[in-house]
Amino acid sequence: MGKNYFLNINITPENYRIHITENTKPNPQNALNFCMALRKRLSGGTIKKIYMNGLERIVYIDIECYNELNYAESKKLIIELMGKHSNIILVDENNIIIDSLRHLTQSENSARDIFPGCKYTEIEQTKLDYLSISQDDFNSVLINNSNPLSNIIPNTYIGLSRFGIQFILKVLNINDKNSNNTNDYNILYNYINNLIASNTYEIVGSGNNFYIKDISPLITKNESEIKSKSNLYLNDFIDKFYSTKELTQSVNSTKNNLLKLILSKTQKLKNKLDKINSTLIECAKMDDYKLYGELITANLYKLNQQHNEESITLENYYNNNLPITIQLDTSISPSQNAEKYYKKYKKLQNALSISEKQKELIQNELSYLDSLIYEITNTSKLDELIEINDEIKDYLNVNTQSASTTNSKEKAAHLPAEYLIDGFTVYVGKNNKQNDFLTCKMAKPYYLWFHAKDIHGSHVVLKLDKNITKLPDATIYKCACIAAYYSKAKMSQNVPVDYTFIKYVKKPNKANPGMVIYTDNKTLYVNPKNPSEY
Repeated sequence: MGKNYFLNINITPENYRIHITENTKPNPQNALNFCMALRKRLSGGTIKKIYMNGLERIVYIDIECYNELNYAESKKLIIELMGKHSNIILVDENNIIIDSLRHLTQSENSARDIFPGCKYTEIEQTKLDYLSISQDDFNSVLINNSNPLSNIIPNTYIGLSRFGIQFILKVLNINDKNSNNTNDYNILYNYINNLIASNTYEIVGSGNNFYIKDISPLITKNESEIKSKSNLYLNDFIDKFYSTKELTQSVNSTKNNLLKLILSKTQKLKNKLDKINSTLIECAKMDDYKLYGELITANLYKLNQQHNEESITLENYYNNNLPITIQLDTSISPSQNAEKYYKKYKKLQNALSISEKQKELIQNELSYLDSLIYEITNTSKLDELIEINDEIKDYLNVNTQSASTTNSKEKAAHLPAEYLIDGFTVYVGKNNKQNDFLTCKMAKPYYLWFHAKDIHGSHVVLKLDKNITKLPDATIYKCACIAAYYSKAKMSQNVPVDYTFIKYVKKPNKANPGMVIYTDNKTLYVNPKNPSEY
């Protein structure tokens, strides 16, 4: 059965390339002007030729299309893959630029004018064309040159990378430090020529097991070795390599954007909490202010009403008449000082109840934000991050930036993970929205609910039949282990996990996503375990 392929052209500095792909990407909500120009000029056209000039990283696509009068016209799409200087340019049959993805002018320190109406000129090339040189030419460049071979060759010839040359030198056991060995030059020259002419490649990479930072082709000498290793064709490898790389970059970028928002909000709440704590410390003195007012009032008859005393010492009849010194405001009378202390007492009394409520609300918010941080840092799936992004957007009432997705993907992300344990279905929510959906909508009252005690983590639900009478203790224990695994205590031992029936789990009004209260629970102490191990 045939497949639909798409031409993927990328000119970002990190991932610039051109290849065919099966992976589609959602169209942007607002198309770029250049995209609109391509639709207008090239729709219905036929690609006649795709070619390159030597090893230069410029791809030409000749396209035959028709204008409004149905006359055939020739257009050319030019893809320049040159790192941060990459561009896509559409020209007519006279090489006049119709439009380009990036508009550049010489006044902006560009080597050429790339602007609608300008004549397209190729980049002036200072390097040599490797395909047109002989062995003697190759040797003459290297001989008596003290620089490393991996510097000389890429700096002299078009289309050869430093990493590729370094790897070839390693394969051929040739020292990168130029030893002026003509025999090494001959071997190197022949190998590069065979590599360019060969249709059989083995892909090699540099980096670690989790992330490859560069790739290079290598000649495979044995055809059977390709089949035994199941090597991919070069295009397929590049497609999968960059798809994985871009997904990783998108995940990391989304994570960083979300964490930046959450940490900023967390810091604001902590600053607010510090002020409330300062107020509460002040409120702890309010009974003293009440006492000062009472003692001053009780002794007004023997106090000098002049405004010249900074303090007075009175007998405290609440403490065995022990003397107590009270500071006074010299600008007002003692009776006014007493009234001032009473007002301060009443103000702090009101502030106490308000501050205690505010402190509780802020602590709940900080706990909620901490749960979001836990979810963001513990997921590697873009769908789940998009779901968390929507939750944060609702919470902060801002437009957060994340990779776009289709509606079907968004709906699929609401479904919790599902595992089969001892013949029973176990559901695990991977974020607050999934937790809410699982516990409050999806689960039946007679399902069993698990959660790490007083620790941020996933809601875990064991699906049960309504008429079940006896549940194996081993199954309950395994579900508790899973709940501990999907919690902030994942790396700990003897994690307390509460479990109860769904009918005893309630979501308070106006509670943040994922927040519930529960009763009639029991607690198990377990070691976290990945459900895939059961």
